[in-house]
Amino acid sequence: MATSASTPHDRDERLDVIEVLHRFARGIDSRDFALYRSVFADQIDLDYSSYRAENVGRWNADDWVARAARLFPGFDATMHAITNAIAAIDGDMATLDADVQAHHVVVVDGVTRRYTIAGAYHDRLLRSPDGWRIVAKTLQVWWTEGDTDVMRIAVERTRPA
Repeated sequence: MATSASTPHDRDERLDVIEVLHRFARGIDSRDFALYRSVFADQIDLDYSSYRAENVGRWNADDWVARAARLFPGFDATMHAITNAIAAIDGDMATLDADVQAHHVVVVDGVTRRYTIAGAYHDRLLRSPDGWRIVAKTLQVWWTEGDTDVMRIAVERTRPA
């Protein structure tokens, strides 16, 4: 956590870490999967079990991104709003905690349907020659709101005919 004794270099380092999470959100919401992939190390430990019990384990980052690239085009819009981000750095490792509201939208027969997941991300990052990369990510769901069918509709839209 920042203190009054922080140096400009310390603040810049923390901002670099926080920017990774913003690129994560921008990549997924804009369907820029190259940008989305750029935030991850090659192997990532994921724990989204507070949303879906089976979404936990070590993933090859290319497989995780490919999964998102199959699902997210099924939405008409998404927005991962990230707030209250706090980064701490210890050598070449960092932790990053931030609140998130992930809005998922589909339009069916002219009707807008929404599903929101709110909670927090708890990330661990490793400094690499190419910058900070997420090596572990946990989603802690606090609440959900809206039409849970939105997720099913998005999946159905992206299934091959």
